[in-house]
Amino acid sequence: MHAWTLLIVTHVVAALASVLLGVVQLVRRKGDQRHRHLGRVWVVLMVWSAVSSFWIRHLRDGAFSWLHVLSLVTLVTVSLGVWRIRRGDVQGHRGNMVGSWLGSGIAMVFAMAMPDRMLPTFAVDQPLGALAALASVVALVVVLVAVGDLLARRAASLPARAL
Repeated sequence: MHAWTLLIVTHVVAALASVLLGVVQLVRRKGDQRHRHLGRVWVVLMVWSAVSSFWIRHLRDGAFSWLHVLSLVTLVTVSLGVWRIRRGDVQGHRGNMVGSWLGSGIAMVFAMAMPDRMLPTFAVDQPLGALAALASVVALVVVLVAVGDLLARRAASLPARAL
């Protein structure tokens, strides 16, 4: 098994957090300040998950895998989603962002379904450690949502010209 490195840990945390934060974004009200704040964080998490994957190639002796193709697709669809909402295309934005979220969730399921990968091995070898790590990611998402709510309330209380 390959060693856990800062790159791999940040990749896994960003990927897990983006999937969980994506659920929050899907069930909450759209278009308000909270959605925009959390959406920006979600985009950063998705982009880091995709970009960092290009340096994680030990599974195929340094070669790229089909997951790297998905990383390219993620970079394109997330970028298109941001571009579309800036142009006012809400439907296009929704399609790109939901598609990106679904793709990352599917990739995560496949990545975790392979028994020789680091996450499943970690979960079997150290179940309490894996549970603690998962709880930490969930706590991170809860903090991100709370900060997003706080920033949205703060922005709503400012006079219009201060924005």
